[in-house]
Amino acid sequence: MHRPGGLLGRESEQRRVVEMIGAARNGHGSALLVLGEPGMGKTALVDDASPGAGMQVLRLDGFESESAMPYAAVERLTGQLREHLAQIPERQRLTLRVASGAAEGSPPDRFLVGLGVLSLLAAASTRRGLLCTVDDAHLLDRESLEAFAFVARRLGVERVALLVAGREERGLDAVLRGVPVLRLAGLSPGPAAALLNRSVTGPFTPTATAAIVRATEGNPLALVDLAADPLLREMTDLGLGPDPVPVGQHLEAHYLRRVMHLPAESQRWLLLAAADSTGQHGLLEAAGAALALDPARGDDAEAAGLVHLDPAVGFRHPLVRSAVYGSASRAERRRVHGALAEAAAKLGLVESEAWHASRAVSGTDEDVAERLVHAAELAGRRGGSSSRASILARAAELTPAGPLRGERLVGAAEGALEAGAADVAGRLLAGVRDAEVDRVTRGRAILVRSAAALFVGDPDGVRASTAEQLRAADEFHGHDVEREQRALLQAFERCSSADRLLVGVDVQALGRRIAVGAGAPGPASVILRGIAALILEPYDRAVGPARAAFDAILGLPDRQMLHLGTLIAAIGAFLWDDAGRRAGLERAMRAARDTGALQALDTLLWVGALSELMGGTVTRARAYDGTVREVRRAMGYDGENVVNAAVMAWNGDPEPTVDAIGQGAAAAGWGGVEASTTAALAVRNLAQRRYGSAFERLHPLVADPFLQVTPLHLADYAEAAVRSGHREDAARAAVALGERAEVNGSAWCRGLAERALALAGTDDVESRYRASIDALATTGAVVELARSHLVYGEWLRRARRRRDAAAQLRLASDHAARGGATVFQDRIHAELVAAGGSARAPVPTSGPDLTTQERAVARMAASGRTNAEIAARMFLSPNTVDYHLRKVFQKLGVTSRRQLADHLGPVAP
Repeated sequence: MHRPGGLLGRESEQRRVVEMIGAARNGHGSALLVLGEPGMGKTALVDDASPGAGMQVLRLDGFESESAMPYAAVERLTGQLREHLAQIPERQRLTLRVASGAAEGSPPDRFLVGLGVLSLLAAASTRRGLLCTVDDAHLLDRESLEAFAFVARRLGVERVALLVAGREERGLDAVLRGVPVLRLAGLSPGPAAALLNRSVTGPFTPTATAAIVRATEGNPLALVDLAADPLLREMTDLGLGPDPVPVGQHLEAHYLRRVMHLPAESQRWLLLAAADSTGQHGLLEAAGAALALDPARGDDAEAAGLVHLDPAVGFRHPLVRSAVYGSASRAERRRVHGALAEAAAKLGLVESEAWHASRAVSGTDEDVAERLVHAAELAGRRGGSSSRASILARAAELTPAGPLRGERLVGAAEGALEAGAADVAGRLLAGVRDAEVDRVTRGRAILVRSAAALFVGDPDGVRASTAEQLRAADEFHGHDVEREQRALLQAFERCSSADRLLVGVDVQALGRRIAVGAGAPGPASVILRGIAALILEPYDRAVGPARAAFDAILGLPDRQMLHLGTLIAAIGAFLWDDAGRRAGLERAMRAARDTGALQALDTLLWVGALSELMGGTVTRARAYDGTVREVRRAMGYDGENVVNAAVMAWNGDPEPTVDAIGQGAAAAGWGGVEASTTAALAVRNLAQRRYGSAFERLHPLVADPFLQVTPLHLADYAEAAVRSGHREDAARAAVALGERAEVNGSAWCRGLAERALALAGTDDVESRYRASIDALATTGAVVELARSHLVYGEWLRRARRRRDAAAQLRLASDHAARGGATVFQDRIHAELVAAGGSARAPVPTSGPDLTTQERAVARMAASGRTNAEIAARMFLSPNTVDYHLRKVFQKLGVTSRRQLADHLGPVAP
């Protein structure tokens, strides 16, 4: 199946596009990334697919001169679909306007922009399907490309087909990871030879034909253009010798000869178009006027088959553009870029003016560099981290050596890191000479290097990150209080990640440095004083400052809590405030969802899952873990590779596998992950009545205490110690826990302390068991409540009070089921049978086999959220939410949200 002119390669390629469009027409949204070299017929694939009158087609193209203008392509898309903007949520509508530069507002997160584009496309496709084609995607600005990548990964039941086509350049396939790929092949040898020899001048020799087909790899456009080149026919030995056929150079030379046949003014017009690449007629006409060029010269280039003028100016082949631009002298290029900069300034195109002005100068030019910095600021306001980075990098190139150049390079590196390009950030920082920049700039560079090391998973960087944060804080000291305090907060967070693998500084030194930073008046002084007390002071003296710090965090607006998840979890655990910790993390998660900050949400969900395993429910931990997978998929990562070893331990995964993952985390520098894995496996050993193994796992953690984490293990340690014959160790742990409970007044802490004291055989054991149950019943620590009922039931059975024991054990089973602690059910069942009771079926927690998305949709619907609210929280379109909800209703046999809530039972927030 070939088009006239031979612009379509394989029938299978066309069939795949046709199938994708047909699926979208039937309400199964899909996306496809088409990769191919120039002339492979990417556009022809869409044209031949013939979507039909029932489906609208939306076309977008990438332009090099817009590649540093954030959301330039999204702006053009929004303009074409402006009539549908009123149909999407207000927050997303504002986000698109800010990203497009049409409104003022906080810089939007790129994922929220992507959600806005998804909602806009879904709204536009409601009445009839929509085929959106993005050609030359490798030339798109990075922010727009990431928005389209987000859409491609989240399409569900929308009547939208998204076809993204481009060359394998600028990491196009990496940005669109997770999207199905179609790699275009050239024509097969037979059709390729027929196309080459269709010329009226006669066929090539068979040998030459075979050589050209091999060299072009069947590229249709190259074959068409080379067929008409008389110089290629003069190469009589073509294909006979061992030398490669110089097709690439020859084709470019072929185009250049055609250019040279044009009048000088027409050649200059072509150079102007090649330097611009946007194809905007208004800009080219204004620049042409500055060069005294007749606009009709473009007609000459079109007549020569080098460009097309409708709807925008475009070159027949990228090699035409490169031939024109590459053959011009540097002086000629600077001249046309200068004209384009002047024209862009008159038209109010700030970013375009700065881009062309930067290419119109030779050497350094501070005036142009300043204009670029202004353009970078505009990009930053629109959320364009990648664009800001590239613009600042160019500004640094134009800046004379010295402090200002270094500052701009560091700013570019910060933008690159924010956009996820850690390797680019590292290359930019290589040009920074610490001796030439001021202390604040040096501190910023230290933070970028440290963050980049974490981003790429450098074990040494992970272990040394706390020390690097302190180095940066020292540079900021006396010059920038806010940056100093922020670096100190991050130092504590990084310390929690490295845990006992910390290098370059010890915990006490960290506490002392944090105390110094808390001394200066600043936005984080109260929080830092609480952290310093947590590290340095005895517990009874630390609780007051820690409580003030926790209250200060919880008193912040939701959006300011986005990146404080580790602090919320750490200080909340130190105070044993399970309700405050859960509420704070949920608020931060909600803010992350609302603003589209998926990377922050990823971290918050991870922290939330670990927190729930210690003082909550396994059900919530699993829900958070499942949501992490969805978030990773939305960001373009393989959700199946998300591994939370602590959750795996509670899920009953093979112990050697879980252990190996924990050890692997330690090898990578993540000591906190290893410790949480070890602790979770120890609890699982307790559930299996392997008390000696549990003691062996927990004893090193208790013997080498670490900040607020170790006290959370004391109740488990006491149980393991008692049951494995280490009663003195159990008694010490129980007393220490009891002393903390006296100070903090936490029902959670009191419940665990009473249980530990009862297990250790302290006076009035039964009263302590009952006190433990009464205290925990007022908290969200459902699994701990189940365990207190369990050990109380075990004690009653051994006291030959079987009926009372059976009652407690049945309660333990119910609470364990409600909390998702299935690993304890075998132990509970065995005790219940030994007590003479019968084990009843546990309370169902998940019902039929729902997918992760279905379960999340069901729980939010049951809690009263609308489809639009659920869609915003899950980064889906309302259509997809409605589809999942209908499937849930069908699987569960319910017909309303009220019935859904009754079926699911208590819903985690």
